Amino acid sequence: MPNLPGYDDESLAAALLATSADAILATDREGRIRFWNPGAARIFGFSEAEALGRSLDIIIPERLRQRHWSGWDQVMAAGETRYGAGDLLSVPAITRGGAQISIEFTIILLRGAGGGIGGMAAILRDVTARFEETRRLRRRLSAVESARPKEHLS
Repeated sequence: MPNLPGYDDESLAAALLATSADAILATDREGRIRFWNPGAARIFGFSEAEALGRSLDIIIPERLRQRHWSGWDQVMAAGETRYGAGDLLSVPAITRGGAQISIEFTIILLRGAGGGIGGMAAILRDVTARFEETRRLRRRLSAVESARPKEHLS
């Protein structure tokens, strides 16, 4: 870690994990939430006390759960993921109130002392506003292109 004046490694890590800008969460091998930062509480609406010990199903839309857990089981069995460092994943998620949001996230496999996977961590960001704006712009572009007169071949 960088040597920052006034910060030791522990206080820097604590400051990063306590952010409310991005959600940071960690799970055990079974997908139960073991760490839930203030950003996760802000984005998803569950307090830390409400989220800890619960399944990731609290933020996964029901229609996507089977696919999610199938991939999860493959990663746990293989001990590796196809999503490498820097791969940004985009999926819908749900909040405590049932609203669907769009999130982007990266995952990190958490390995125990023996090298086996003990769980996963993720850093997530709510990109709903950007996703909706992109959708609106695509609709407008499509409408403009549809209204444009077609060129006729002679």
